[in-house]
Amino acid sequence: MKRYTLILSMIFGTVFFAAAQPKTPTATELTNKNMDAMDKKVKMNPTQRNIIYNYTMDMYKEQLELTKKQQAGGFNDDDIARFYKRQNQTTANIRNILKGDQQTDYDNFLEEQLRGGNKKKKKKHSKDEEEEVVTGISGLKLPANAIPPNGNP
Repeated sequence: MKRYTLILSMIFGTVFFAAAQPKTPTATELTNKNMDAMDKKVKMNPTQRNIIYNYTMDMYKEQLELTKKQQAGGFNDDDIARFYKRQNQTTANIRNILKGDQQTDYDNFLEEQLRGGNKKKKKKHSKDEEEEVVTGISGLKLPANAIPPNGNP
């Protein structure tokens, strides 16, 4: 469950990032974006989609409230703990709605979101070669002959 707390905090932390931008997205915009991305990975029937949409919308509303409270300087550790508890609850509720392979697809969706989406590492290739997709920790490793940004080998 700790893994999902971390994953969800990364996924749903977009509101905190968005707060620094000129216009904070609404709960509806965030929910729609999340559901569109999830629809591509997890094949849901209309009933599942509606229920999960409602769970996600409720969570985003609470997250936006916390963001406003944070911007006003009035949030505390209890608010954050309550929100993380809500994220864990939402994840558990979504997993309960999904069945079989959908749960595995949902886990993969969460992990992909944690990694920052399905990003490809660009390399120069001829037209016939495919781009190499780098996932997981290997995407963070420097090549053997590379010099780290701090200049210390």
